[in-house]
Amino acid sequence: MVKIGIIGATGNAGSAIYKEATERGHEVTAIVRDADKAKEKLGENVSTIISDAFELTKDDLSGFDVIVNAFATSPNQAYLHVDLTARLVSFFRETESPRLFFILGAGSLRTEAGHLFIEEIKKAPNSEQWIAIPDNQRKQLEFLKEVNNVNWVGISPGATFQEGEKQEFIMGEDHILFNVKDESVTNAGTLAVAIVDEIESNNYKRQRFTVINK
Repeated sequence: MVKIGIIGATGNAGSAIYKEATERGHEVTAIVRDADKAKEKLGENVSTIISDAFELTKDDLSGFDVIVNAFATSPNQAYLHVDLTARLVSFFRETESPRLFFILGAGSLRTEAGHLFIEEIKKAPNSEQWIAIPDNQRKQLEFLKEVNNVNWVGISPGATFQEGEKQEFIMGEDHILFNVKDESVTNAGTLAVAIVDEIESNNYKRQRFTVINK
């Protein structure tokens, strides 16, 4: 059994991870701002820490084996992805526990041509309204790559991340993946399975990997 804290546990990704980890018998705590919402989405018996992510202290988090950062924000505050990552890293310099698990975007993955997928994302209609989110998730990974004294791991979904049940999946590391239907889609349930699998197997250290629906 692993003690897991999930920051943003009532969100799309966070709630799927909470469900998957709980079903596998792990001790899971939802780190959220709204206790009522947590009970509504995760069940009356949910264990919680009620706090804004930026008000969490090192003592709040030190008792966990793994902290999953499923934090989400609006495009106009997308820089908070980087800020929260830096804050969590600062708490646990020169330690191996807790392990920090970051959910990153697809923008930092590379295409077959070798350029960052963020360049393809920018071509989407009206991307200027939301591009700050994948761009700052790209900056998250850039920051993490320079961190060599914290036990961290990252995961990127495919080009489309959506609600949905877990599916069989394809895994990779630094390149955007496509299935036989030429789709690059990751369901929240699929992402959750890949994350909990990695929590249990501990295959990646200070590295990012990626997963899509098969």
